[in-house]
Amino acid sequence: MSALPRSRLEEPFEPDAYSSTAPGEILDRTLHAITARFTAGLSPLTLICAYLDWAAHMSFSPGKRLELAENAARNASRLASYVIRRTLQERVEPCIEPLPQDHRFDDPAWQQAPFAIVYQSFLLTQQWWHGATTGMRGLRRQDQDIVAFATRQLLDLVSPSNFIATNPLVLRRTLSEGGTNLVRGFQHFLEDWNALMHRQRPSGTERFRVGRDVAVTPGKVVYRNRLIELIQYAPTTQSVHAEPILIVPAWIMKYYILDLSPHNSLVRYLVGQGYTVFMISWKNPDPGDREVTMEDYRTLGIMAALDAVGAIVAGARVHATGYCLGGTLLAIAAAAMARDGDDRLATTTFFAAETDFTEAGELLLFINEGQIAFLEDAMWEQGFLDSTQMAGAFQLLRSNDLIWSRVIEEYLMGERQPMFDLMAWNADATRMPFRMHSQYLRRLFLENALAEGKYRVDGRVIALSELHAPTFVVATERDHVAPWRSVYKLNLLGNAEVTFVLTSGGHNAGVVSEPGHSGRSYRIATKPRNADYVGPELWRERAQHKQGSWWLEWVDWLSARSGAPAKPPALGLHEGKYTAIADAPGEYVLQP
Repeated sequence: MSALPRSRLEEPFEPDAYSSTAPGEILDRTLHAITARFTAGLSPLTLICAYLDWAAHMSFSPGKRLELAENAARNASRLASYVIRRTLQERVEPCIEPLPQDHRFDDPAWQQAPFAIVYQSFLLTQQWWHGATTGMRGLRRQDQDIVAFATRQLLDLVSPSNFIATNPLVLRRTLSEGGTNLVRGFQHFLEDWNALMHRQRPSGTERFRVGRDVAVTPGKVVYRNRLIELIQYAPTTQSVHAEPILIVPAWIMKYYILDLSPHNSLVRYLVGQGYTVFMISWKNPDPGDREVTMEDYRTLGIMAALDAVGAIVAGARVHATGYCLGGTLLAIAAAAMARDGDDRLATTTFFAAETDFTEAGELLLFINEGQIAFLEDAMWEQGFLDSTQMAGAFQLLRSNDLIWSRVIEEYLMGERQPMFDLMAWNADATRMPFRMHSQYLRRLFLENALAEGKYRVDGRVIALSELHAPTFVVATERDHVAPWRSVYKLNLLGNAEVTFVLTSGGHNAGVVSEPGHSGRSYRIATKPRNADYVGPELWRERAQHKQGSWWLEWVDWLSARSGAPAKPPALGLHEGKYTAIADAPGEYVLQP
């Protein structure tokens, strides 16, 4: 079998996931790729194997089955008692309460008969199935988690909140409007289906055009290669801090989440605080980029950007900042630089970025050999991972919030959710190159090579323990992409001084947390260099709790580690390869 040249990051033991010439293998991969179009990139075989493992253990566990039978009888008795008490008196305490994060039944209308009995029965059923799919001795942990997750998704599908006859709010709206809410909802459904089929962005996103309404902070593209555009933003102060900031966003998203509307743009805020800000804008991959590697993202991305920043702001060290996957790549680049004696980084900052992937939350449900091989086959056919395939997996992690609440509001109640800048940005998705994404999933998620000292750059391993620059880490409390306890593990892996912030909000909204945003709060504490490790729960107890935006805290932290004010540098150089070639936001961010 012929093969393509090995990637610089590919290890000898890594299976050849990138080429295929045997007819049988081509047939298999084609079948898997076609299947992936209907399963949001999730492997049905992984799900089947997990359920078979669960069923086999259940069949050989008579004690567990007896316990479940007793629980079923107990739940039936509790429900019957509740129904009798409801018949005799109007208000009684429910026999089961929803989980704290479950807000489907919060409205007082659910406490009225017969809806109270319906939702109580559903919650008891949900509780029973949780007991049936967990706590099985000998069952492989990932199989248990997959079965519990998939079963929860099926139960959420049949929740009484999703149907007209069993949702008191929808029923009341339907009766009062004579069904016109359902007519509007059907129209919304047709609009969304048409947009999905024609790969159009959702209705309302046209009000947030890049370069006109969002990503409007003035600046220039001062460098471009086949993978990035580097934007340098225009100063707004008479003097600036000597050290510039280089921001590395994730290429799973477009950079302008950090330059949204003027009132919540982190870039605009930093420029207003006297910082020279550079931003990487990643190219949206197409089939021609299928062979782009993780190493390409490091060299053509971070290292090329650092070279440009060093030429434009000569002699200055850099405050490097990475967001999500961009933060993981920054940790890799910083560790390689430390190993090689490259001291251009004054500080490092990580926003919701993981470096150890052993506690990556429910995303790990989609990370095993079978699932990755299936996903590789889906990418093998088209050369990249499509944005809709990524979106499907992320939406399942919060199906009640991201799927079913929308079904109820937009299709049953007939009310469109108002579009806002963050939602419009979220709909402006990107793709992932085949080879890079395969390496990322295998090397970082499956093997956890970065945390375990097995990740290689230029043929030699790197270690996060070599990071000594002061570090600022931001995690968010409700992050389903990078859970905060996973992000916190950088405290365990490195020896640097780490200021850790745990802020309210989720993976995106917690980072876009501008001053004046109501309801924001955060916890903060600093671990001195080489100090003893403190676990995440104890850290949370000890950390200082503050109201407001963590942006102010970060700017103060940066200021304390910056030199004397200096004259703002020019936007790019007058000649050479770092001259200004276009206005911000550039061309790459506009690629569909």
